[in-house]
Amino acid sequence: MPDLTPAEAARWARRAGLDLPAERHAAVAAAADHVHSVVTVLRELDLGDTPPAPAYRAVRETPDAAV
Repeated sequence: MPDLTPAEAARWARRAGLDLPAERHAAVAAAADHVHSVVTVLRELDLGDTPPAPAYRAVRETPDAAV
C-alpha cells in the first residue's frame, strides 16, 4: 500500500467529521503510515496457540528483601 499523502489524510479526516488544520496534514499522514506499518508486522505474527488476554491474570510481585 502506498504512503498516505497529506491531502488524503485531510480528506479522511473530513470524512470522519474531524476538523484537521492544514499544518497538521503531513504529521497525521506520517503517523497513519507508521501505525499501518506496525499493524502490518503484527498481522504477520503466527500466534498459534497463544490464549486470548483474559486467560492471563495480573499479579503484583513483592520484591524479595533477601536479594
